[in-house]
Amino acid sequence: MKFGFLGTGNMGGAIIRGYLAAHPDERKNIFAYDADEDKLKAFSDETGIAACGSIEELVRQSDAVVLAIKPFIFDEVVPKLAAFYTADKALVSIAAGISMGYIEKLIGKGGAKVVRVMPNTPAMVNAGMSALSRNRHIADEEFQQVLELFRSVGKAEVIPESLMDTVIGVSGSCPAYTYMFIEALVDAAEANGMDREQAKIFAAQTVLGSAKMVLETGVDLATLRQNVCSPGGTTIEAVTVLQNNGFHDNIAEAFNAAVKKSKLITK
Repeated sequence: MKFGFLGTGNMGGAIIRGYLAAHPDERKNIFAYDADEDKLKAFSDETGIAACGSIEELVRQSDAVVLAIKPFIFDEVVPKLAAFYTADKALVSIAAGISMGYIEKLIGKGGAKVVRVMPNTPAMVNAGMSALSRNRHIADEEFQQVLELFRSVGKAEVIPESLMDTVIGVSGSCPAYTYMFIEALVDAAEANGMDREQAKIFAAQTVLGSAKMVLETGVDLATLRQNVCSPGGTTIEAVTVLQNNGFHDNIAEAFNAAVKKSKLITK
């Protein structure tokens, strides 16, 4: 499949780099257009992909167009793309708050093939988590190739579009909560005499390792936690403080706030 990227910013660029790292022979099948010509040229020179001079050229060259643009410019940009869109091409959106139905409305043509994706920022280091939904016009083979695109920058799961708001809470916004947790650990370690940069390594590596244990051992979360908590030890003392201060409820409240906001802004 030939992928055309409308936008080469942080997320679009990360997806392209990850896909090329996993599929170096596919360089010839990646195209990009960006309104910032200098940025596009630099990115093309770096990656070896083809730079397109217009949206029309991008659409014409691609089997699937990845809409790697900010949600607030959808109303301006997508109608320009619609002028050249044909129903044999897939549209892949990574914009938060933009539903498949809204994209179909902007395209204004029946039978538009749309995939909605919610990635997260760890895709920039090939450790992303993406959720994908598709409309009824996307064939299985096409959808599998789009899935592979996002699996090249981490993990990807298929969900109904009705769960996209939940995905915002559990993975889309979650990196921010995780950075806050790491920052709190770093601040506490620094206050207790540790060099800040060294503390960052200790905290971040431990979060990374803990996440790997969840994904790779198959052990349930409660057991993993209990395995660290020796009776009368240091960890159970810390866990008790977190529980007494509403750690679980605070996370749930933050999660629900993100989900509520996502529902509010989705078009």
